[in-house]
Amino acid sequence: MTSVSVPVPFSDFSSLGLLPELERAVRDSGYSEPTPIQSQAIPQLLEGRDLLGCARTGTGKTAAFALPILQHLAGSRRRVAPNTVRCLVLVPTRELAAQVAESFRTYGAHLDLSIEQVHGGVGQGPQVRALSRGLDVLVACPGRLVDLMGQRRADLSKVEILVLDEADHMLDLGFIPDVRRIVAETPRRRQTLLFSATMPAPILGLANSLLVNPAKVYVTPQATTVESVEQRVHFAENARKDELLAQLLSERDVERALVFTRTKRGANRVAERLAKRGIPAEAIHGNKSQGARTRALDGFKRGQPRVLVATDVAARGIDVDGVSHVINYELPEVPETYVHRIGRTARAGATGIAISLCASGERDHLRGIEKLIQRSLPIARDDARGAARHVPSHSPAPHDGGRRGGLRPRQHARQGRSRRARARS
Repeated sequence: MTSVSVPVPFSDFSSLGLLPELERAVRDSGYSEPTPIQSQAIPQLLEGRDLLGCARTGTGKTAAFALPILQHLAGSRRRVAPNTVRCLVLVPTRELAAQVAESFRTYGAHLDLSIEQVHGGVGQGPQVRALSRGLDVLVACPGRLVDLMGQRRADLSKVEILVLDEADHMLDLGFIPDVRRIVAETPRRRQTLLFSATMPAPILGLANSLLVNPAKVYVTPQATTVESVEQRVHFAENARKDELLAQLLSERDVERALVFTRTKRGANRVAERLAKRGIPAEAIHGNKSQGARTRALDGFKRGQPRVLVATDVAARGIDVDGVSHVINYELPEVPETYVHRIGRTARAGATGIAISLCASGERDHLRGIEKLIQRSLPIARDDARGAARHVPSHSPAPHDGGRRGGLRPRQHARQGRSRRARARS
């Protein structure tokens, strides 16, 4: 896989060469200036090049590929045969499938194009009917799409553009064999885009096998935290965490908070205990029905409730502006997951606060996080005794005393085992 140079970024959407209908949709969405990945990727994609993009969620990468794809589809209109697809976008989770499909609909609002999504957790009847009419854009989770292919409901022989979004997370969930099976059913002559927040060896190998002379766009260095997130840690044993969490969520500046637990049972338990303390909260995880997850996420976007308790897998597809706080009720065992979690706040140029509750049994997890981000997390002022017990096993870079700052994007961790069942459920 060779690459081509990326031109100097454009500073406004009007200079990117988009159709008037797309420029209008962008303005209607409230955007005037492209993000770095948009200004670098869109011109390359409009030329029909393959692209390898390294970017985390929240950088504007969906628009970076949706806008040029919509322009291509609108500029070369053709009748779509039953069960066929012109553009296929593969994503790891159903929440992300819904959000990417909605972005295509938003940006394609002034174009007459058919856009649908397929994923598990819901009946396949409506999805089969949509496919039977033929689609301009299909956003799909690999598991459900493979099922539909096996039933001869999805014909990929006419795919013109293939997108793999969050490829590293598909690797984590064990979807790469399904991805390769899907790709094998698409034409060899196609435009292919691969986006990933990290570039482990298996993803680079996948890119080498799929991309032809791609442009490379790297807008986020790996394993860093968002600059505009203020981070701190509270030392609290498990028995005290519920009380401390309720106190933190009762503070005035908490507009919308995302609370992370390690397990689905823990998410339910935390949400129930918060409700008993008079703080409405919803839990979202893989055991929830798709309807319940959608209702919880829609309510969270409206601020009703303003607290969402989530597991890491369920939160992967959450892309909500206005999350003022991320609270790690339990520290993740994999350090890179911390970086992914706190990236849920400070989106779209806003600032945010990330608070971690650390019990004595989680000190090793904390040290792993600090080693990864190369800095010590500021300790809450009321935790002096806890701070005395926290002895780092390394010498991280000096922290900024609690001021907003830090390093930038996040890196998603490989979990090492298949979680396909959770992704589909």
